[in-house]
Amino acid sequence: MTLTSSYILEKVAPIFNKKGYVATSLSDITEATGLTKGAIYFNFKNKEDLAVQAFKKNIESMMPITTEIKSYDNAIDKLKMIGNIYGEYFLNVQAKGGCPILNVGIDAKYNNPELYQLAKSILNDLISGLERIVEKGKSKGQVKVEVDSRVFAQSMYALIEGGIFVSMVNEDKTYLDNALKSLNILIDNIKL
Repeated sequence: MTLTSSYILEKVAPIFNKKGYVATSLSDITEATGLTKGAIYFNFKNKEDLAVQAFKKNIESMMPITTEIKSYDNAIDKLKMIGNIYGEYFLNVQAKGGCPILNVGIDAKYNNPELYQLAKSILNDLISGLERIVEKGKSKGQVKVEVDSRVFAQSMYALIEGGIFVSMVNEDKTYLDNALKSLNILIDNIKL
């Protein structure tokens, strides 16, 4: 990626996250970057390509979990840490216009299939990652063997994402805080 491409993404990724794919216009992009339409399209094939790359940038900059998760060995500790990270993540995501996965998943579903599939894929990868943590916890004797790892992972992600969504809509972090309290109860209930 060129320096210009990186610069463009730095400037327009937050705009795509706040306004969405459809509402982000070429004039928004040129105004934010100070570049011409030609310069934008020299670095990206089209608006769709730029939107996909901006989404990836938003995901990269808003997902600190992958590096921190490796510092925990116990599955229960990992799951609780993930909840705690999302509690802190909310303030960051609120300032940047919301969760990129939620925003893109809804915004692009009916008008940008490539972007929608990317959001769906990342969401499912996150859920699969949670599932693997639970499975590994079972194999290490940290999680009850009767726990349905897939159902737990889906429920955990839905609680977090739902809490973020309702908190964003109401501009009140209490909703996410309460969802995370419920999540901690669920995590405690699967612990051996």
